[in-house]
Amino acid sequence: MPQGVPSTVPADGLTTRQRRRRPLLLVHTGVNKGKSTAAFGLALRQWTAGSSIAVFQFVKSAKWRVGEETALRALGDVHRDTGQGGPVEWHKMGEGWSWSRKAGTESDHAEAAREGWAEIRRRLEAGAHDFYVLDEFTYPLKWGWIDVDEVVEVFTHRPGYQHIVVTGRDAPPALTDAADLVTEMTKIKHPMDAGQKGQKGIEW
Repeated sequence: MPQGVPSTVPADGLTTRQRRRRPLLLVHTGVNKGKSTAAFGLALRQWTAGSSIAVFQFVKSAKWRVGEETALRALGDVHRDTGQGGPVEWHKMGEGWSWSRKAGTESDHAEAAREGWAEIRRRLEAGAHDFYVLDEFTYPLKWGWIDVDEVVEVFTHRPGYQHIVVTGRDAPPALTDAADLVTEMTKIKHPMDAGQKGQKGIEW
């Protein structure tokens, strides 16, 4: 999109206003860092637009709190107290999800992931939120815990105006084919290749 102008405009009869209000499916994949970071940056933009935001993390433990979680939860409080921005929900493994009570075998985690997906599906079908971040959702798809075709079907036929961002490595082709925007984070350099440890404020 040179200078923000589409290279082609399909002859589908939509107005410019209609083109500015379309639900999008975005996929951030690839081996380098930045997939979740970019998704949470979009969540901040959505908050300023007054959108209802829901984040679902599928791999990170409940003990692992990224900086964006603290920031977005605080913004959710701001909305509750002042009406500014939009409401925020943040759900992750081990916090409010059934897998927190399970022993931790692979079959337990697979069932928990399916339960998490079932909740997301219910919310999508009900039009519960404006913006969803499904963080590291590609992994339960890759591992066969959740059916990719079912996910694509639900995403494709979701009602209303709901944006979805999926992050994680190895996004399945069926998902990228269905997406409106796919970004691959390719690695040119990474500080960990030179022995650097992860840093607060950079990795989390």
